Amino acid sequence: MPLTGRRLAQLKGIGVGELRRVGPRKATGLAQMEIETVLDLLTHYPRRVADRTNEAPIASLEEGVEAVVTGEVQRSSSRRLRNGRSLAEVVVADGTGSLTCSFFNQPWRARQFETGQRVTVFGKVSLYRNRRQMANPLIDLVGDQTGRLVAVYPQSHKAGVTSLELNRYLEEALDRAKDFADPLPAPLRAELELVSRTAAFQGIHRPESLEQWWAARRRLAFDELLRLQVLLVWRRRADAASARGIAHLVPGHLLDRFLEGLPFELTTAQRRAIVEVRADLAAGHPMNRLLQGDVGAGKTVVALAALLLGIEGGYQGAFMVPTEVLAEQHFLSARRLLGELEIEDEDRLGGNRPVMAALLTNRTPAAERSRLLGDLASGAVDLVVGTHALISEGVDFARLGVVVVDEQHRFGVEQRAALREKASLDPDLLVMTATPIPRTAAMTVYGDLDHTTLDELPAGRAPISTRWLPGERQERAAWKRVLDEVAAGHQAYVVCPLVGSGGAEEEEPEDPDELIEEDDEDEGDGVVELFRRPPDEERRPARAVTEEREALASGPLAGLRVGLLHGQMPAREREPVMAAFRAGELDVLVATTVIEVGVDVANATVMVIEDADRFGIAQLHQLRGRVGRSSLQSWCYLVTAETVSEQAEHRLRALVTSQNGFELAEEDLDLRGGGTVLGARQKGRSDLKLANLRRDRALVVAAREVAERIVAEDPSLSGDYGLLREEVEATVSEEERAFLFRS
Repeated sequence: MPLTGRRLAQLKGIGVGELRRVGPRKATGLAQMEIETVLDLLTHYPRRVADRTNEAPIASLEEGVEAVVTGEVQRSSSRRLRNGRSLAEVVVADGTGSLTCSFFNQPWRARQFETGQRVTVFGKVSLYRNRRQMANPLIDLVGDQTGRLVAVYPQSHKAGVTSLELNRYLEEALDRAKDFADPLPAPLRAELELVSRTAAFQGIHRPESLEQWWAARRRLAFDELLRLQVLLVWRRRADAASARGIAHLVPGHLLDRFLEGLPFELTTAQRRAIVEVRADLAAGHPMNRLLQGDVGAGKTVVALAALLLGIEGGYQGAFMVPTEVLAEQHFLSARRLLGELEIEDEDRLGGNRPVMAALLTNRTPAAERSRLLGDLASGAVDLVVGTHALISEGVDFARLGVVVVDEQHRFGVEQRAALREKASLDPDLLVMTATPIPRTAAMTVYGDLDHTTLDELPAGRAPISTRWLPGERQERAAWKRVLDEVAAGHQAYVVCPLVGSGGAEEEEPEDPDELIEEDDEDEGDGVVELFRRPPDEERRPARAVTEEREALASGPLAGLRVGLLHGQMPAREREPVMAAFRAGELDVLVATTVIEVGVDVANATVMVIEDADRFGIAQLHQLRGRVGRSSLQSWCYLVTAETVSEQAEHRLRALVTSQNGFELAEEDLDLRGGGTVLGARQKGRSDLKLANLRRDRALVVAAREVAERIVAEDPSLSGDYGLLREEVEATVSEEERAFLFRS
């Protein structure tokens, strides 16, 4: 189709310094904000719009209402608060009354305006001691932005670039570009109810109404998602076209004997998953499947089923996990579940031999490692469970056919690729996660994989009673429960965030409340005001596992057999501790998050998580899942200080009210926002500057469907969708695409 207007690839080639209003100093400041081209500028989207049409006298302002006032600056000042933050105040009066504008951590505000200067202020009105005020409002010199909608941009005081200046630069860019080429045909835009690309850029930066702004935002967010989905669909087709896959056409006798020998009944979800995996393995192209399931849903059995189908055909299986504790747990589980299972071997007397499983980690003794490497290279080992050691130099397989990666989000793209590259043919890949993923995130971050979900738990599991215990007085209830359960013959976990009081801990949880400073002085959002966690001096020091074990053993849990486990312990010390706990020789295990996944002791009925406000929802849910793994009633206690941040309170209450990991994943997405979810993705994914997985759930689904249709109609995107291909290549670098495709 004929195309007119500016193309994104063209705009990427025009430096922002070519705009008349952008001088050398401002060009340098914009570069500090990663705005170097006109395309960067046009995709530096406003975070919101300010409605400056609602101008009113100060005396008429009502609490909770957003309004615009114009007046003169009476005075300004700045002072340091007791918690270390600064507070700048600018008082504005208009003859009917006065208004105090408060700015947190922006001391330069006190110097920005002079007494008698006429300004326009926009923000939400609040009352404090019967005085009207606004926290972090927009405040500008009276100019041409009064009486209309104004786009409010992320800005940087450090770079010397304000939202007002960005408005002016964008106005010039839009005037000079005029029209924009549209990669979507008009009929498709009509079907999707999307405005044109030109209307979208105009509406997002120069809206005449809120309806126009939202319509523009919807179109541009869809474009971001569509480009990413097209890339993922391309990748799947490229994989299928170039793959040297293995068709595991086996009768499945080994799998049947394995399933018949299990000491429990499979769930319907497990049976469905095995059917899907078996169909993938029988096909001639490599399996690329994501298996996700809630804590305790039985993913290991499905993984072993996949590995056994490969082993029956004469191939080897590799089961890679992120930690040694998890590797040891999976190895023991595999050996227990495989039992005396045998595989046909014409070279053996009787025609059969046991399925050979082995464990390989970085702490495997040298002599044992040497023997194991020889057995892998000769094919004597059928299944190896291991950590990153599986991808180290010198590890060679005779015929690697099936790869399982557990807790795959804790591996890098290069690490997963390195394991697959140890095979002469492309092995089938099953990646697993016990951290349920919201559907929209799965479609975006794992859009190149087929998905299988284990959405039910094995029969006979008792629900876990979860309580939040703020403060030391309430904490006593947790220790009483531990004592009662140990007296009844059961066991308990206690989890702390740190190893020692120094704070060094390779497993220390990322603080989910940490405020990410972006040097954004956007005054209207209250970002600086609403500190998401208390200042350090107001926060209780995190408990360290080494010290807490001693305190508990000599205090509330005196008389019990209390063990210690953390990731910095050598394997020769750690393994006996886990073995003792599994055998019931320890009553309580005080540990770090090293036990977060894979540890399965059915007799453990109490989980106490100390400083629970320092953990995210997913991690809390994983830790809770270490108990409740049998028909025994179990308890989880979330221990915190008496006061926690508002975000932490939301997380803790979510854990108390729900045990469904998929519900909690959606709650986590709502609390943290899509940017956080995508921020954890591997390098190579396109940044979503505007689209939001929390707010744009429907757009994610639509973008996936459209991408499938477009690539099916025009596989090379060289026909009607040539411009779309150009945009994908312009917005995702060649290096990033290669990195993504290699994953």
